[in-house]
Amino acid sequence: MAPKKEKAEKPAKGDAAADMILHYLRKQNRPYSATDISANLHNKVTKAATQKILKELRERKEIDGRDSGKQSVYHVVQKPEESPSTEELAEMDKRTQQLRDETSNLNTAAKALRSTLSSLNSTLSTADLRAAITEMDAERAEILERLILLRSGNVQPVSKEEKEEVDKQAKVMEKTLLKRKKIVKVMWGQVTDNVPDPATVAGLKDQFDMNEDEK
Repeated sequence: MAPKKEKAEKPAKGDAAADMILHYLRKQNRPYSATDISANLHNKVTKAATQKILKELRERKEIDGRDSGKQSVYHVVQKPEESPSTEELAEMDKRTQQLRDETSNLNTAAKALRSTLSSLNSTLSTADLRAAITEMDAERAEILERLILLRSGNVQPVSKEEKEEVDKQAKVMEKTLLKRKKIVKVMWGQVTDNVPDPATVAGLKDQFDMNEDEK
């Protein structure tokens, strides 16, 4: 036995149909034609009934509309008390501009941070730089210790050329150390210049374990 077909829902009529249309217009708060309203309500109110109800609602000034050729569009009546005042409009414009400025600033900061990140990724990482500095500090200390021993005369005398070579190596290592520290300082400066929030800067400082003598 074939299943029974469900009965189609009957279109709304009278006050129920009028309430449905009025509720829809208030909810959407934009103009619609009778054809659009009937279609958007899934034909719960027929097109003919919708046209008649809209005309009646307009005559009772519950809604407003405008005619365009053979077609009319309808919308809810905007009450004066619901419209923003001149001061409110000015405040909304001001707030909108503030949000635009903030968005622009954030986009600029994000672009700068992406550029900084790209630069950081193309160079040594902070951990690598710190390791290199530590290694050079150790080498420098060792060279200086050897130099002190050589100059004290407590070891076998060395030639003038050997002493000059040791001094030369010490200066090279010291210059390299200063150069690496300068790189760290420049990189950290790029980060702080593009991150205006002090709390974020403090968080990055802890994350990268930045000491005062390295900034």
